[in-house]
Amino acid sequence: MNIKTKRWDSAEHLKSQEDIQLYLEACIEEAGDDPAFIAHALSVVARAQNMSQLARDTGLTREGLYKALSPEGNPSFATVAKVAKALGLQLSIKVPTNSASNNQLDAASTTC
Repeated sequence: MNIKTKRWDSAEHLKSQEDIQLYLEACIEEAGDDPAFIAHALSVVARAQNMSQLARDTGLTREGLYKALSPEGNPSFATVAKVAKALGLQLSIKVPTNSASNNQLDAASTTC
C-alpha cells in the first residue's frame, strides 16, 4: 500500500485575519533572535494573501518583495512595516510579563 504525501504549505491554511495573526504570533515567539525566521513567516503570509496585490499595496515590485522575504533576503524595517500595514496588521512591542526589565521600565517612568 502506497501512501501519497505532499509538502506542507502553511500558506494554504491561512484563510482569515485571525489565522494570520495567530500564525505570526507563534512564529515570532518561536523565532527567538532569528530575523530570517520572521521574514520567512511574512513571506508565507504574503503568498497566502496574493503576492502581486501585496507588492502593489507596498509600492514594491513583486520580485523585490520575493527577494526581501526570501531566506537570503534581509528586509529593512521599513519593508517589514510596509508589508505588515498592507496585510492589515499593526506592529507593536510589549514587555514580557515575567521580564526583569519590566521593573526597570516602571522605575524609569519616562515618556516619548
